[in-house]
Amino acid sequence: MFSKARTFLIEVKGELLKASWPWDPNEKGFRRYRELANSTMIIVVATLLLGGYIAFFDLILLKIVGWLTRI
Repeated sequence: MFSKARTFLIEVKGELLKASWPWDPNEKGFRRYRELANSTMIIVVATLLLGGYIAFFDLILLKIVGWLTRI
């Protein structure tokens, strides 16, 4: 049982070494995570825009259904 777990952890370490991380290991401080911060900001803005779009059309459809059910 322990040999399987050890083999698994060795394989995981090998795969993580192959991964391309979203920062430059030679940079120091916050500049090291510039790409990660930019990507996160894009996701936050896109989520807010999509949420506003859905909320706007939800409000429009709510008004239309309300008007149709009043008749």
